[in-house]
Order: sequence, then structure tokens, then C-alpha cells
Amino acid sequence: MGAVRRLYVEKKRSYAVAARELEAEIKSYLGIRTVDKVRILIRYDLENVSDAVYQQAVKTVFAEPPVDDVYEETFEKTGVSFSVEYLPGQFDQRADSAEQCLKLLNEDEEPIIRTATTYIIEGKIRPEELEEIKNHCINPVDSRECADDKPQSLDIKYKEPDDVIVFQGFSSMGEEPLRELYESLNLAMTFKDFLWIQTYFAEEEKRDPSMTEIRVLDTYWSDHCRHTTFSTELTHVKIPDGFYAEPIRKTFDEYKDNYRILYQDRDDKFVCLMDIALAGAKILKKKGLLTDQEESDEINACSIVVPIEVDGQTEEWLVNFKNETHNHPTEIEPFGGAATCLGGAIRDPLSGRTYVYQAMRVTGAADPTVSVKETLKGKLPQKKIVREAAQGYSSYGNQIGLATGYVREIYHPDYVAKRMEIGAVMGAAPRRAVQRLNSDPGDRIILLGGRTGRDGIGGATGSSKAHNTESTQECGAEVQKGNAPTERKLQRLFRREEVSYIIKKCNDFGAGGVSVAIGELADGLDINLDLVPKKYAGLDGTELAISESQERMAVVVAPENVDRFLSYAAEENLEAVEVAAVTVSPRLVLRWRGKKVVDLSRAFLNTNGAHQETSVEVVLPEEKDNYTEKIAVSAVREALEANDVRAAWLALLSDLNVASQKGLVERFDGSIGTGSVFMPFGGRYQLTETQSMVAKLPVSGKRSSAVSMMAYGYDPYLSKWSPYHGANFAVLDSLARIVASGGDYHKIHFTFQEYFGRMSEDPRRWSQPFTALLGAYHAQLRLGLASIGGKDSMSGSFNEIDVPPTLVSFAVDVADLSDIISPEFKRAGDDIVLFQAKRDSYDLPDYEQIMRLYDAFARLIKEGVVRSAYALDAYGAACAMSKMAFGNRMGFILDQKLRREDLFAFATGSLLAEIDPAKKKRMKEILIAYGLTDACSRLGQLTDDGRFVFGDMDLSVDEAIGAWTRPLEKVFPTRSGQETDRIESPVYRAKRIYVNQNKVARPTVFIPVFPGTNCEYDSADAFEKAGAKTLVKVFRNRNAQDIRESVDVFARAIEKAQIVMFPGGFSAGDEPEGSAKFFATAFRNEKMKEAVNKLLSERDGLVLGICNGFQALIKLGLVPCGQIQAQTEESPTLTYNTIGRHISKEAYIKVVSNKSPWLQEADLGGVYTNPASHGEGRFVASKDWLDRLFANGQVATQYADMEGNISMDEEYNINGSYMAVEGITSPDGRVFGKMCHSERQGRGVAVNIYGQQDMRIFESGIKYFH
Repeated sequence: MGAVRRLYVEKKRSYAVAARELEAEIKSYLGIRTVDKVRILIRYDLENVSDAVYQQAVKTVFAEPPVDDVYEETFEKTGVSFSVEYLPGQFDQRADSAEQCLKLLNEDEEPIIRTATTYIIEGKIRPEELEEIKNHCINPVDSRECADDKPQSLDIKYKEPDDVIVFQGFSSMGEEPLRELYESLNLAMTFKDFLWIQTYFAEEEKRDPSMTEIRVLDTYWSDHCRHTTFSTELTHVKIPDGFYAEPIRKTFDEYKDNYRILYQDRDDKFVCLMDIALAGAKILKKKGLLTDQEESDEINACSIVVPIEVDGQTEEWLVNFKNETHNHPTEIEPFGGAATCLGGAIRDPLSGRTYVYQAMRVTGAADPTVSVKETLKGKLPQKKIVREAAQGYSSYGNQIGLATGYVREIYHPDYVAKRMEIGAVMGAAPRRAVQRLNSDPGDRIILLGGRTGRDGIGGATGSSKAHNTESTQECGAEVQKGNAPTERKLQRLFRREEVSYIIKKCNDFGAGGVSVAIGELADGLDINLDLVPKKYAGLDGTELAISESQERMAVVVAPENVDRFLSYAAEENLEAVEVAAVTVSPRLVLRWRGKKVVDLSRAFLNTNGAHQETSVEVVLPEEKDNYTEKIAVSAVREALEANDVRAAWLALLSDLNVASQKGLVERFDGSIGTGSVFMPFGGRYQLTETQSMVAKLPVSGKRSSAVSMMAYGYDPYLSKWSPYHGANFAVLDSLARIVASGGDYHKIHFTFQEYFGRMSEDPRRWSQPFTALLGAYHAQLRLGLASIGGKDSMSGSFNEIDVPPTLVSFAVDVADLSDIISPEFKRAGDDIVLFQAKRDSYDLPDYEQIMRLYDAFARLIKEGVVRSAYALDAYGAACAMSKMAFGNRMGFILDQKLRREDLFAFATGSLLAEIDPAKKKRMKEILIAYGLTDACSRLGQLTDDGRFVFGDMDLSVDEAIGAWTRPLEKVFPTRSGQETDRIESPVYRAKRIYVNQNKVARPTVFIPVFPGTNCEYDSADAFEKAGAKTLVKVFRNRNAQDIRESVDVFARAIEKAQIVMFPGGFSAGDEPEGSAKFFATAFRNEKMKEAVNKLLSERDGLVLGICNGFQALIKLGLVPCGQIQAQTEESPTLTYNTIGRHISKEAYIKVVSNKSPWLQEADLGGVYTNPASHGEGRFVASKDWLDRLFANGQVATQYADMEGNISMDEEYNINGSYMAVEGITSPDGRVFGKMCHSERQGRGVAVNIYGQQDMRIFESGIKYFH
């Protein structure tokens, strides 16, 4: 049992999607065309695994016989090879999940598993080409090439760490040796801060500091944690003369006037970027224009108090929103950086005890289509960054079960300096469930969630530094690794009102780890670092204090509630430990090995370092370069100059910032939670991209028409010309997108994301953030709408390159579902009408006119005059019309009198609408009432012939779509090039449907929750709405006793139930390398296996599995065989989608058999639309199996086109399933497994998707028992 065993697992050639994809990358992207074949094998080294467990696990946990080949110890190599493993200390989800699976097979064993990936490259490869391939496959920040030798043991003996050092003589050091020490420590703080620390220890503490104290202060005062750049005093501001000086000067004067009103004689305030950022909200609150912001000392996220109707009763709810960046981590390790960007964004409102239910992703990159040869030294290729970052963010969000409602990547050459990675989230909870209390002496601090390791150490300080070619190679320890299943457990725990209510205060573990997350919860704290759970031994006191390991929370509870809270955490399979106490003395104390390693006064910590000062010299935009008067795309300008409107139109659609990002967006689950009002692409053809994300508030099984809305605004080219104008129009753009979707602009709140190059002593470098914030301030005061939160990132520099000046505005509204409209053109004969937002003499928004315009527009929507709408931007009306037409493949004829340049002109803030001609009179009446008769013009009329006609231009919608989809297809493909034929597949009409002999008035449905399950809420809601009772149980596996108890609980639950529902999710992160393995392994336990068999054989029960649940059913043999049995090489199974990535979109599904009790309420031959969201949904089986399944009526559902034709076209057969199979049943039809989410439907869900959504599966299941 103790010897190390080695396994290699390789996908059979037919299913080796990743290997084929890498081969194509090497040939096309790296240009190495002499490669003949690429093979990828997963290598597992195992120790402390018994023979019995090993033999069972080889073909259930590590490999699947239908799709995998297994090699024990060694295999025949057919080319050059190399293997890659994570760096020591990095979280390996595959190894972790494999260990968890093996513990299910024998809970008393303690397996150790290490994984690696082995690449084999066949062909004529030169040594330098092999190095290129290795560089493409290995990111040295988190991985390394490893030896082929098998280790003698996997049990790492960690060196006992030394005691924390004290810097002897620090307090009395002269400036020169102090500077030498400062430089040797590679700190983020300034030398001025270091001198400030010396003064404090010499004069107040009268001792020398420890290494931990210096590192904690460096973290505490980092720009990331304490916004030191934003808090630098602006002692002198110079605004030179020039055309655009006047509005900037007026705004600054207005700010200073309001500053005097707000602070009067206070001497603790000063002018700084932070104050300008906050001043808009402060003055609007003082004027009584901001009344719904939640008042609290606990600042977790932006929070507003909203009255909403729930089941006919008015309740107060907290609605939270937050934007987070992980620019530096994503630049150096895209997958982990982007994943933890979302993880961090989620934990902010989650720590405020609100349930996070929707996310938005806005990113910035340089051109990802350029050759790898153009990559800057010290940088990853842009294509690699954008793809791996998308994979990281989507992987985390998809696993945790968070709907990503909107995704957009912005392209600008200056983002080569550093990527922009923003995650913005929405959270909500009933106000009654949340207390905001102060921490009192004697209160206890509980740390719960993930364990602590070296990942993320220095993340806060690293992201606060400027970087150059060399520094990016030294950032490995700064990268955090996400563990989404653990964060899902935190979500479940905090959603329970009885848990939320006993939390007095909470903080998430973001930047700074224990020292900051716990350190901010009270003025006086005594923290025992020896109690902090560790991932592995060998961590010293400093590492424990500042590690930024993910998925951790710190909560304050009263002493009498400690045991209750720990019990609740255990129920959700979470580790929770009491690690600190609140003290009377206002000092931060951290103990390690029984000694104080940190003992600092709160007053000193709160100074945030030495006071910093600077001057600002404003750099005015050049009038001759006025971006608002230009046509944004140079190729469009050139085509118009040549009088070629057709070429201009196609060039516009081909621009990177206009082109389709469907292949990117489809990686993100947009439907989970059954609350997404919009899918990201709408219309019959799912090609009209939405401009905002809209979601029903998560009222959990109750009824409410309240929805939240979020939209962003930002144009890097406009902001590069003028940060002041850029910020004004960013705010306006985010506002316009909400209005175009049916929101009321009066109720909007903003949160801003600022991202600039590293500041220096040059006053001109401060111009960009200063003028951008003044622009946003101006917009807030003119609109009377406040930004109540935000995030700044001030290290967007690489060598001499800075990111474009960035202020992204996120607008948030709470509206009613009845007011929401979707943007796709809907009816031929309707008018296309432009509602123009005017600009003033300084090319700024005319806010007075725009507010009247948006009020009128809201009225037009409410009265049904506007059928669809789009907010325009710098790319003009032609761009908006095209995108609105794509979804239903509509055409239009434009008025001949239009100036062609006007169709492509800058129009941010203006609105394009589809108007019902029968209501034209009412439209004119409303516009007259608002004094807007000159703001509206008819551009043309919609047609159903799919042609764009303007003058002598006659462009087919298909050609336009081709131009729009082509630019990013090689970066984010939407097709893999598989077969596209229709296939004949007649429906199966059963002569006999299985009849239940055990009638029950209200059947009970057991829904098991495993690590990684994320569809239990949606599934339970669907069954309860259909009339069932649900029994939801969490499988606990923190130790052997937990596993034994969970098996017993699950077996008893199955005995009580009439139906077992296997819900969707990512069982243990869909690792080791395959879906639902943890799920299936658990149900192979003899007690659970027996309970399921009795349910089916003795009690006429039913089993349903959707998505991950279907994957579990097929691995267990419950479909197609009707009983739990081992898979063979011939067994049907589900494997990776042919496109090689996760796919989230609405699928059209045809019911082709009525044999199953689950489909008795569905129409045989009917076509339904259900959301798909999976990476391994491709059904594969031998011809013999397929023939048998069809002959027996076990193929229940197939992918089809909108007319019901069974199709192999990837547009419809989304995962490349054999014979387009979507769902199958057991021989008698009582066990049903399907990939697409029938539970994710309901009133107000996916309103921009066309077709019947409800198959009535759940009603059919309940009716079977009546």
C-alpha cells in the first residue's frame, strides 16, 4: 500500500479534443508545421492506496473505459515528450478531487496523489522548436517541467520553519543602512513609509520590529489595500489655458466649493483622488438626492435598501453590487488570476451576507489576433492571455453556479502594458436576515472555508507595483488559486437566514490575508496563527499572516453563538475554526508558537503610512484630435471617402471592438439560477447581443417581479484623447444601456473602476486620473445620480507603456420585469427611429436635454410604443442596426435622405428604437410634452427579407453576419468543423407506458448535494412548483466519520423518497479529468446502491438526472441499463464537446419518444428550447448501442433546428453528440438523463429567446404518482 504507483490516462483518438486543439495551435499559431501528431496524457502518482481501492479506482475515478486508454507505470513513447506539473504550493484541483474520490472508496485510507500532464510531439521537431512548444505549454509563474522519474515517496517532509526574525538595531539605524535594508526587502511601500515605521518603533514602541510586522505593514498600507495613490494629497493643481480648460476648471471649482460645504473647518481632510471619487455621493447625499444607500460601518460592497413585492407582500431587501479587478495576477497567470478575480468579487457582497446571483465580466486586451512573434519580451502572448483568462473566469463562475449575464472584451494596443480583468457582481438578501453590529470585547472570530498555503503571498503588494521585463518572472508566489466548490459551500451557508443573522460582522480574505481580513474586524484583536488551518506544514508566522489563499471568510460572533455557528458550518461541509478574540486594547496582536510576532497600535496602522503629497499639471486634450467628431474606425473613414458605403459597413462590422464575441461569451453559464431575464444573445438565431444584464432577484421559490439591471460604459480611444470626456461618456453610456433595456434612470447608482499607469513625481502623470475623476464627478452632479463605490488599480505600466486611461462606469438599477424590453428587431414594417442625445459646445453631454430624452423614452416603453431599443456608441447607428437585425435575420430599408457619414458617427448616449407605426401619433405627443421634437428622426423601416438597403448598397444579412463573426473566430471559435448534415429520426410512440402501483398524493424528491453541485436550488424550486416535497441533503466528507454518516443519511433519504433527482453542477470540479466522478463514486457505495435499486425495483420510483446528473447516471449505468453497474469499453457515455470548451446557449430540443413517464406532459414531436451549459455533453455510443436505444424508444430527446429537423449542424447539435442525442432513458423509461436544463425556465426567464421553454418534465414526474 505504501509504494508509489503511476498511471497514465489518455483520451482515445476519437475523443482527444485537447490534443487536436494543441496540434492545431502549434501549426497555425506557432507556425511549426512539421508536427504530425500531438498526444496528451494525464499522469497520476499515487501513494497510500490499497490494492482493492486502486483496482476499483483505475476504471472509475481515473479513467472511463469508453473514452480513455490507461497505461500502468509506463507507455510506449512515439515522439519527443515532456511533462508539466504545478509549482510546489500551488493548488491542484485534479489531485485534490482524486484524493476525495478515493476516500469515498475507503474512508479510512489517506491517499496522496500528485498529477502532471505529459505531452508527446510526433514529427520532425528541431530543438529550438521544442522549446517554443514548451514555452507555449508552460507558464513558469505557476508550473514547471518535471522529471519522468517516479519518486520513492510522495509524502513531503517540510522543513520546520525558523522563528520570525527581529531586525536588531532597526530603530536606531542611520539613513544609509536603513535604505539598504529597505531595498533588500523589495517592499511596495515608499522609503518615506519605511522612515515613518522607524520613527514609530523608536518613539512609541521603543523596540525593533519583527519581519512579520514589516510585511504586515507593507500589506496593510499597500495601494491595493489602502489606496495610497488615491490618498496622496494634491497640494497644487495647474490647469493650463486651452479650449477644453474651461469645463475642467469649472468642475474643479465646483468640487472645491462643495469640499468647503462638506468639510467646513475640518483639518483632517485634504484634496486627493479618493476624495474626488467620493465627493459626488457625499454632496448628493447632503442635498437629499441619495437616500437609499445602506448606512453601515461594515463596508463589504455597494449596498442599497430596496422595497420589493414578494408573494404580494412588500419587503425590504438589500441589493449589493461590487466590481473587482485582478489585472496583475491575470497578466502573469491568466487562468488563476481571472478565476480569483471573480472569486474575490463574489466574496465582497457575500461577506455582507447577500446571495450573489449574477456577474458581469469586462476586460481589456491588446489585439489577440497578432502573431506570437509580436509578443513583448517578459510577456505572455495576447491570444494565450485572453483565452486562458476566459477559461479561468468561466470555470470559476460555472462551477460556483453564478450566472454570467454579460461579457465584453475591449481591445486597445496599450493594454499590452497590462491586461484589464474586471468582475462585477450583483447580490441580494432580505434585510431582516442581516445584522450590522460592532465587534465587542470578548467576541470571537471564526475563520471558515479554505485552508492557508503560500499561494497569493505578496499579491496585494505585487499588484501595487509597476512591472518590467524582469519582474514578471518573479511573481509566482503572488498568484492565488481558486477552489470554486469551497466558495459554493460558503454561498450555501450564508444564504441560510438562521446563519446570516448571528453574524455580527464579516470580512472576506482578499488582499493581505489574516492580517487584513481579520485585522479590520475590530480595533483590538488577539489572533492565534497556530490555529489557522494549513494546506501543508512548513509555513512560518509571516506566511500565515499575509497569505492570500482563497475561499476564506472571517466572521465575528458573540461567544454564546460560537458552537451554533461551527455546527452550521459542519452541516455545509465547511471547515471552521475559532482563531481570534476581540480585545479592549486597540492593538493588533498576532501570536505564533506562543509568541507575539505582531503587536501594533491601531492608531499607527490607521495612518496608512507616511503622508504623501504631489502636484498635478493637467494635460488638455487637443481640439484637432476631437474623437467625438471622428468616425471611429479608420477603414470606415477611408471607404466613405471612396463613396463605398457597402465597404464601410463591412469594415465597421469587422472592427475588433464591434466584431462578434459569441465564441467568448458562450464559455460562461448565463442561465443558472433561473433568474436571467436576458440570455447574452437573443432572437430566433441567438445573434443579437444584449447591452445590459437583467436578472430576477433571488427570492427562492417565491414570486416577485423585481429585477436588477447592470450595464457598463467605457471607450479607451475616447479616454485616451480626453480622460475627462471619456469619464463623462462612460457614465452616460452605462446609463443609456439601462434606459434602452427599460430601466428608470432616476433610480440608478454607479460604481466605478479606475485603472491607470503607475504614478510618479511627474505632475503631468497625475493628469489622467485627476481629469477622469473630475469628469465622472461632473456627470454625477449633472444627473443627480451617485457613484457609491468603486475600485482603483494604479499599476498599469510595463516598461515605458501605460494602459489607456481607464474609468469604467457600472450602472445599476432595480426595476420591474414588466418594463424590460429586449434589443432584437421584432416585426417587419416597424419604423427605425433615432433619439439623439445632444452635446454642448465643449463636446460634452447636454445632460439637461438627455434627462428629458430618457424620461420620454421610459414613457414610450411603458406605453408600448418602443418594441426594441439599443444604446448607441462611438460606432454609430449602422453598428446598432446591424446587431439588432442579426437575432431574427431581419433587413431594413433606410431613408435616401440620410447622410451616410451620420450612420457611422459618434453617438454615445443616443438611442435607436424599433417603433410600432400604429403608435407614431402617441410618440409625437410624448416628445412634444418633453420638448423633444428636434431630437427624433426616422431612419428607415424593417423588412423580413434579410437585406440591408441604403441607396445603392444592398447587403445581405448573411454577408453582414459573416463579416461580424470572422475577426475573432480563430481566437474564440464557435465551430469545430464537424459534420453539419440533417438526419432522419422518426418519433417513437410507445404502446405501453410504465404504470406506477404505489400512488402518493405528494411525492418526495431527494436531491443530493456534493462538492461542486450547483443546481440544487433550481431543481428543488422546479419540483416544488410542480407540487412535490423536496429533501435536500449535503454530502459531508471532511473526515472518515463524516463520510460514514453521510452515506447513512443519504441511504435513509432515498428510502423516504419516491424520486431521486441528480442535479447539475461540477462534481468535485469535474475532476479528476472527467465529469461527475465524485457523484458516481459516492453512489457506488453498497448502502446507497442498494437503496437506489430498491427504489426502482420494489417501489416503482423515478430517477432524473440533468447535465452533471446525467453524467452521473450514465457512469453508474442507470441509463441506459436501468441499474447501477460498471462501465465497459462498449458503454455509451458523455465526453468533451467537439468544440473543446464549455458551451452555454439555448438549445432546440425535440421530444422523439413518449416511453418515459417523465415526458407524458410533453408533446411528442414537439420542439422546446432549454439552456445548455456544459463542457462534457457529447453523447457517444457504438452503432449497435445506438440502434438498440432507438429501437427501444430509449432516445427520448434530440437536438434539432427551430423547425424540428434533427441536425448535426453545431449551431443546433451544440456538443457534437452522435445522432444528435440529448437525453436517454432506462429500458422502462423511469430513469431519465438529459443534458439541457429543463429546470431553468419560468416567467420572465430568457425573454429574448424564442420558442416553448417548458417540457413539463417535473409535472409529468409528479403526475406519475397520482
